[in-house]
Amino acid sequence: MQISGNSRLAHRATLLDLAPGEEATLAELSLPEEIAHRLMILGFVPGSSVSYTRSAPGGDPRVYRVDGADVALRGETASHIHLERRM
Repeated sequence: MQISGNSRLAHRATLLDLAPGEEATLAELSLPEEIAHRLMILGFVPGSSVSYTRSAPGGDPRVYRVDGADVALRGETASHIHLERRM
């Protein structure tokens, strides 16, 4: 399921491209419908702000802040969540 807030992205970055502390706007979820729906319930909605806060000692999963909550996502899932970077 592709849920998109903007079909013309300046840069097709994903959550994995964010540096610690960096913030971006969520643009698209390219995930199976059930996973996309669950993430949307947690606040991963196109147009929302998301930032990378920290990671587990091995680097995976990473913790992202969205809608005031910290959510841990594995790299495989994060690689399918596309962003519009703030310039």
